Amino acid sequence: MHLRLDVDVQKLEAERLKKWKKKAEEDLDSLKTDYKKVRVSMRTAGLGKTSEQWRQEIQEEINKVDQWERKAQKTQVQKEGLERQMLET
Repeated sequence: MHLRLDVDVQKLEAERLKKWKKKAEEDLDSLKTDYKKVRVSMRTAGLGKTSEQWRQEIQEEINKVDQWERKAQKTQVQKEGLERQMLET
């Protein structure tokens, strides 16, 4: 009789451990999925950039601003030249 109870207890313990293991594996899979999503979000938001990458990106944007300012100045000079020509005629 005691042996049968011991076997039943062991079966219950084994079943409980299987359920715990399955739950732990599901939690691990969920954590892996969440981690991947966070990494993608960080890359998308630029949070994974190094300070050197940020410095380079900022410098590129400054260069673009400089180009647009030069283009605006050139356009202003052309506009003023055309206005003078129109006044002279």
